[in-house]
Amino acid sequence: MARRTHHRERHLTGRIGWLRAAVLGANDGVVSTASLIVGVAAANGTHAAILTAGVASLVAGAMSMAAGEYVSVSSQADMERAETEVERRELETDSAGELKELANIYVKRGLTPQLAHDVAVQLTEHNALDAHLRDELGISETLKARPIPAAVASAISFAAGAAVPLLIAALSPLAHVIAILSVTSLALLAGLGALAARAGGAEQTVGALRMLVWGAFAIAITAGIGRLIGAVM
Repeated sequence: MARRTHHRERHLTGRIGWLRAAVLGANDGVVSTASLIVGVAAANGTHAAILTAGVASLVAGAMSMAAGEYVSVSSQADMERAETEVERRELETDSAGELKELANIYVKRGLTPQLAHDVAVQLTEHNALDAHLRDELGISETLKARPIPAAVASAISFAAGAAVPLLIAALSPLAHVIAILSVTSLALLAGLGALAARAGGAEQTVGALRMLVWGAFAIAITAGIGRLIGAVM
C-alpha cells in the first residue's frame, strides 16, 4: 500500500515585508553609525566625542527609521483600504460587470472563456471581494501592508546594526579606531548582504558585494570629510 506523503512548498513571499525593513534597518545602522564615528575620529575627535556621536546616531537613526517606515507603509495601507472600498462599491452596483472583468483576467492568464467564467463564478460565490482584490489589484493577506510591524522591525534592526560599530569604537584604542571599525563594519555589511540574499533566495556573493561596495564608499567619503574638517579647525 502506497504511503501518502504531504508536499509542502516553502515560498519566500511571506518574508518580503519584514525582511526588507529588517535588512534596510540593520544596514543603515551599521553604515550610518560607523561612518559617523569614523568621520569624528578622522576629525581628531576625542574618545568621548566619538561615543557621544555613536549613541546619538543609534537613537536618532532608530527613531527616524521607525517614523519613515511607518509613514511609507501607512500610505500603502491607506491606498489598499481605498481600493478595497472602491471594489466593494463596484461589486454592489455592477456585480455582472465585475464578474465579466474577473473572467477576462483568467482568460488573459490562459484559461478558456468557459472555464474562466466558471472559475470566476465559483470564486465570486465564495468571496467576491477577496477574489477581485487578489486577482485584479494584487492585494492579498500575505503581502498586505502592515505599518506597525514594519516600523518596529526597522527601529530594532537599526539599533542592532548601530550597536555593533558603537561597541567596537568603545573597545578600540583611539589611535586605531578608524582602521578597526572600518574593517569590522565592512565585514559585517558583507555578512548582512549575504544573509539577506540567502533569505530572499538570491545569489549570496552578489548581495555581499553590493553592501560591501556601498559601505566602503560611505565610510571613505565620511572619513575624508572628517579629515578635511579636522585640518581646518
